[in-house]
Amino acid sequence: MAKPLVLTQESFESLLGWLDSDRDRAGQKYETIRRRLIRIFYGRGLTDAETLADETINRVADKVKEIAQNYRGDQALYFYGIAQKVCLEARRKKPEVAISTDPVYDPIFDEHTDHYHLRRNCLNRCLVKLSDDDRRIVIQYYASEDRTNVDHRHHLAEQLRLTANALRVRAHRIRQRLQKCVWECAEKNRAS
Repeated sequence: MAKPLVLTQESFESLLGWLDSDRDRAGQKYETIRRRLIRIFYGRGLTDAETLADETINRVADKVKEIAQNYRGDQALYFYGIAQKVCLEARRKKPEVAISTDPVYDPIFDEHTDHYHLRRNCLNRCLVKLSDDDRRIVIQYYASEDRTNVDHRHHLAEQLRLTANALRVRAHRIRQRLQKCVWECAEKNRAS
């Protein structure tokens, strides 16, 4: 990655002004975008997700003066486009990226909080909703992070009579459904 940009008060004010003319709504949009960026980076297995989210925001803030006048549409999409580039750069810089095996890992919630336990309960409820085959696949596929996991996944693919790529795609799709279920469950329980 290039030299990290620093977010100055002036560029931060410009960024907020671009997000919304109402300061409170702009602040809310900023926080929502930052949380989503963190989730994106963690979802891609990058353990320094908060730093990468901040780097993405800094890059966007640096470009706001150039793009603000002509940009049309949802500004969040611009952030996500920059996040793609930051992600690629981070992967080139750190090829040994650690991928979380917890399909619903969220750095915002510490394991000693009620939110963590809420998410865990939701995970258990959502796992039960999966078919037996899908539950077995997702649990076994994300079972370990060490080198034996490659052999384990190869063996699992053979058992299921799938190619390694087909297993990876299937596990990814199951994980996406599971994550969506957990987020919906957690949001519903937080609202009540």
